[in-house]
Amino acid sequence: MYDLLTSINYPHALRSLERKQLPQLAQELRQFLLESVSQTGGHLSSNLGTVELTIALHYVFDTPHDRLVWDVGHQTYGHKVLTGRREGMQQLRIWEGISGFPRREESAYDTFGTAHSSTSISAALGMAMASRLAGIKRHVVAIIGDGAMSAGMAFEALNNAGASGVDLLVVLNDNDMSISPPVGALNKYLAKLMSGRFYAAARRAGEKVLGDLARRAEEHVKGMVTPGTMFEEFGFNYIGPIDGHDLDALIPTLKNISALQGPQFLHVVTKKGQGYKLAEADPVLYHGVSKFKPDDGIVGGKSGGKPTYTQVFGDWLCDMAAQDKRLIAITPAMREGSGLVRFSELYPDRYFDVGIAEQHALTFAAGMACEGMKPVIAIYSTFLQRAYDQLIHDVTIQNLPLVLAIDRAGLVGADGATHHGSFDLSYLRCLPNMTVMAPSDENECRQMLYTAFQMKTPAAVRYPRGAGSGVPVQKEMRALPIGKGEVRRSGGNGASHKVAILAFGGMLKPVLEAAEEIDATVANMRFVKPLDDALVADLARRHDLLVTVEENVVMGGAGSAVLESLQQQELKVPVLQLGLPDRYIDHGDPALQLASCGLDKDGILASIRARLRG
Repeated sequence: MYDLLTSINYPHALRSLERKQLPQLAQELRQFLLESVSQTGGHLSSNLGTVELTIALHYVFDTPHDRLVWDVGHQTYGHKVLTGRREGMQQLRIWEGISGFPRREESAYDTFGTAHSSTSISAALGMAMASRLAGIKRHVVAIIGDGAMSAGMAFEALNNAGASGVDLLVVLNDNDMSISPPVGALNKYLAKLMSGRFYAAARRAGEKVLGDLARRAEEHVKGMVTPGTMFEEFGFNYIGPIDGHDLDALIPTLKNISALQGPQFLHVVTKKGQGYKLAEADPVLYHGVSKFKPDDGIVGGKSGGKPTYTQVFGDWLCDMAAQDKRLIAITPAMREGSGLVRFSELYPDRYFDVGIAEQHALTFAAGMACEGMKPVIAIYSTFLQRAYDQLIHDVTIQNLPLVLAIDRAGLVGADGATHHGSFDLSYLRCLPNMTVMAPSDENECRQMLYTAFQMKTPAAVRYPRGAGSGVPVQKEMRALPIGKGEVRRSGGNGASHKVAILAFGGMLKPVLEAAEEIDATVANMRFVKPLDDALVADLARRHDLLVTVEENVVMGGAGSAVLESLQQQELKVPVLQLGLPDRYIDHGDPALQLASCGLDKDGILASIRARLRG
């Protein structure tokens, strides 16, 4: 079934094939990806769309001497298959298996880790410049998707690259356009562009300003608004668009470009889900998939299961919007992932997807808050890192009332270290004017979101990926007292050492389970900032050991806040801090990840018992 594919273990074998064999290889690779991802889960649509482009790049360029930088890196499954990891695809995104993104330590062909978008041109430019300084002759190629191309960092890099004059190829993988039939494809595309609203508006503006001159120079005006004009203004030689599924177009074009000097820009048009009709019809549904049967496609899940935290947020957002017309929802290109689909349909005028632009999202929200709106920014913890300066300078210094709904806090599973929300408690709690909440269950999440929305200062609610413990979510919304935790279990009556465990967020569940075995007191702290100093003091006075448990790095996290509180109150009691260690946690099942960090019931018990033994 994979006669040709199984003969290709590395790109040098691919480059030994005749050109006429490549379409068969593309067909086999696409089928292999479909079968493989359907058995492991992962990113599907984008990988089906880059099969021919992947083959062409490795066929033309001498990888790994020549550098390929993929952006975003979830479109590299075909690249992994062709670079010695075909068998490893059985363990894709599984604990101790291969990553779903490029990873330098995994392969010499993975030249740069690109799990966050829009970094490829900057990295590739750095590689090209370093090669030039070292006197090394090599090609450097950045392959960037149209979504990633929308971010400011990509344009910053284009600006720098164009001025540098360095030999660099940027391939725009544009899968947001439909590919016309092969005959006259380019002409039809240009005709569509020139008949579009943007060109018509530009022409009207030109006529208004220049009058007859613009009409006499219509061909020049057309040239001003074709896709290549902007990139050529950056200093690139623009080529395209060409069909990214046509190997007979891709390979000669790439070979010709490889002989050129200076910054080159190739515009390639592909189709997400190419070759699998169900994914072609609904590329969003098949973007990130769990296991499924290719013949049946993705079928609806079982109803009546526990709601995810994302769903709890989405429901709260719609309910809150019905009560307060000032509520505005903002997301940096994560409508589906952040649970905003229903809101976007019910309140389209109050919904803003700003694209992959986290920095802009925060300052845009700040501007709205200045004018009396109540912005709610739905953002993953790992992506909020990209907007930290805006959070400080534009939000907290000005003390603007907005809500950060921070999804994917803590360990996220198969996407691994690049997507874990490991640091938000540390980087949020140090900011003046910021309130930081961590719900222990679904209902508390809803009530904390309501609490944050009622505040007149910046507030963050951070919640994990997936479902909680199954606590019923109350329709009624009530504000929680700011900075107050609660004792969920009183213990230590007969124990030789009285232990109090201070749980933050979703760690409450394993903490309660562990506490039953050692008769410990358990506090659900709720607030990381402001911390419940009175509760900390009370627990310190009545117990021999305090244990803090959080799904955040230990350094600077919630446990550190407890230590600071004890110091300020001049209270001395031993403290054991449990949380994420000072290392990056690999991809895999979330339960395995937590266990590896000692944050499951058994790990918590083992750490406490070891501390008590001295």
